[in-house]
Amino acid sequence: MIEFRNVSKVYSTGTHALNKVSLTIEKGEFVFIVGSSGAGKSTFLKLIMREEIPSSGSIIVNGMPLEKMKRRKVPMLRRTMGIVFQDFRLIDKMTVYDNVAFAMRAIGARPRAIKKRVPYILELVGLENKANNYPAELSGGEQQRVGLARALVNNPQMIIADEPTGNVDPEMSYEIIELLHEINKRGTTILIVTHEHELVHSFDSRVITIDKGVVVEDTMEIRTSKEDEE
Repeated sequence: MIEFRNVSKVYSTGTHALNKVSLTIEKGEFVFIVGSSGAGKSTFLKLIMREEIPSSGSIIVNGMPLEKMKRRKVPMLRRTMGIVFQDFRLIDKMTVYDNVAFAMRAIGARPRAIKKRVPYILELVGLENKANNYPAELSGGEQQRVGLARALVNNPQMIIADEPTGNVDPEMSYEIIELLHEINKRGTTILIVTHEHELVHSFDSRVITIDKGVVVEDTMEIRTSKEDEE
């Protein structure tokens, strides 16, 4: 699903954002990426989405090598992903239904498919009664659920959530992660970037910690080592 092989990223400013990172995230995993501000988390995401290319090393996402990928093929890569942003990025003048439907229209889905799929996804995230509301009429948690619905509607192989709980209260934060867990049980790979360590520790999931561009801890490796010892 995602494979980094000795990946480094150095920006033109001289900033070493990532340094020789090697890791694999398998299809169907649920993974937290944690680290302080400036640790390299954002660069890690940008490389996966092919917004940036590595300075050295190789990256494979959903079977596609990224460092040599032609620009015209990038949209095909991104269609395999659903992105959830911290700041929601909803269209204020559109209803909840149309915000979600917009993602399907953008890839040329037929009206009949949209009419069938959008209500199903809204029900999945608990917003079936908010379809005709506008973003300004929703709470922060509800807006984030719309963002999640929009990320899900095209049935991506992977959901990438960038600080999805950053603008909601602690109780709603937990509910959003629970919802992502439920989606993960249906087979979707979930990758969550967050700095909320307390929230992460509430869930028994793989945690990859990045510090100063280096993976300093990966609970998958810790578990594997313990299993080998046993």
